[in-house]
Amino acid sequence: MNAFLARTAKAVAGGLFVSAFLAACAVGPNYEKPAMPMTSFHNAQRVAERQTALPAPSLDNWWTGFDDPELVKVVQRALDQNLGIQAAIARVTQSRAAAQAAGAQLLPTVDANASYTAEHQSQQSPLGTLASAFPNYSRDQKDYVAGASASWEIDLAGGLRRAHAQATDEEQAAEAAQMGTRVTVAADAADAYLQIRGLQAQLAVTADQVETDAHLLQLVQARKQAGAADEREVAQAEALLRHARASQPDLRVALEAQLNRLDVLMGAQPGTYAAELGAHAGAIPAVPAIGSGDQPLDVLRRRPDIIAAERHLAASNEAIGVAIADYYPKISLAGALGFDSISGSHFLSAKSFQPVGTGALQWRLFDFGKVDAEVKNARGSYAEALAQYREAALKATEDVEDAFMALSQTELRAQELQQEVAALTKARELSEKAYRAGSITLTDVLDADRQQLDARDALDATRADAARAAVRTFRALGGGWAAPQQQVAQTSPVSGEQLPGSAR
Repeated sequence: MNAFLARTAKAVAGGLFVSAFLAACAVGPNYEKPAMPMTSFHNAQRVAERQTALPAPSLDNWWTGFDDPELVKVVQRALDQNLGIQAAIARVTQSRAAAQAAGAQLLPTVDANASYTAEHQSQQSPLGTLASAFPNYSRDQKDYVAGASASWEIDLAGGLRRAHAQATDEEQAAEAAQMGTRVTVAADAADAYLQIRGLQAQLAVTADQVETDAHLLQLVQARKQAGAADEREVAQAEALLRHARASQPDLRVALEAQLNRLDVLMGAQPGTYAAELGAHAGAIPAVPAIGSGDQPLDVLRRRPDIIAAERHLAASNEAIGVAIADYYPKISLAGALGFDSISGSHFLSAKSFQPVGTGALQWRLFDFGKVDAEVKNARGSYAEALAQYREAALKATEDVEDAFMALSQTELRAQELQQEVAALTKARELSEKAYRAGSITLTDVLDADRQQLDARDALDATRADAARAAVRTFRALGGGWAAPQQQVAQTSPVSGEQLPGSAR
């Protein structure tokens, strides 16, 4: 037993000796940003070769590059009123408060207290039974207490500093997530607006087609009265008119859904801004140029989701240090200065002065098995966060490559459809002239009419898709928030600069 006590005493003494040297450092691994070597985007050349009339806008407010004031108004309104952004701001406030609380743990805690107690002592209680036997015993007692107390945990192993750094990293991750929400809201609002303009254009084409088919039906009916057409041709012309009218309800349903979606994005009840956007069908905006000189690392430095993932990774690294710090003893000091008196007249006298000082040592000396498990858990969390960060980086480059390809190919499709519509429009006009002259049958006119309608409808849908593909590209590049160069460098997940609260 004496040998055990001797070994324990030596372990405690050794731990205190080591702790003296740990006071100026923090245990655990210092954070190092993971390297992500990447090559250039292989689809960037496709975007660079685009021919556009509008210049490339700034990524910060890319929606202004479409030269559409209504689009700018819609996106700005969404950024100002969106409830998702407000919730993200609230999460930042919570993370900032948590970081502040973690930092406060490094400082002494000072409390002031004062109390007054008046008691009418029971003579049947244990104390009252004994005290009542003395002469001049009074059952009425008073107690005046006032003073201040302080306590402080000495951060020998740096666990509190690691915890503060971890909370700071999480705060920065929340700030990046807020910017990511802003990027998403801006892109979603623009996407809904462009779909609205595309559907309005398709409805306008359908309305023109209904008018044309109604005119054709009147022409066939007149020819029938003159004996130049039969009942079959009248039925065919009427069926074509019904078909054009039947396509309108589906388009109206899709339009209503996008109008409601946009209202919710703008933090309003569905129907609030529908009249404003639906009063007249605006033109589908032209697509601006998009800078294609960014390298993958530039995109990773800018995208808020990658910044957030990297900050979570840094926080998980600090968690390892927090766990390792439990291997070492924790020393706390406490003290109090105050006055305690049963008489108000002697309350602040020297005889009532009552100082107290204590020191405490806490060491999980016989709980290292649990500490081992906590350290392993922290290292596992770091490995998980590292894999998630690398996967997020790869998916970010995937987003850019897909967006580049979708934009270039959608615009190519729109160019081909434009030529097709021009050719079919000419063919439709010639077919109607030929039918009037009796050179061709009504079936030929109906077929030309159907082809023209399908091509015009596809063209408007593709033009809207091209604009939406541009929005997707801006979003994939991380556009939609102001990222000053200094801020990007400080929060860069891939650059060589030290991040705030990272390497310690």
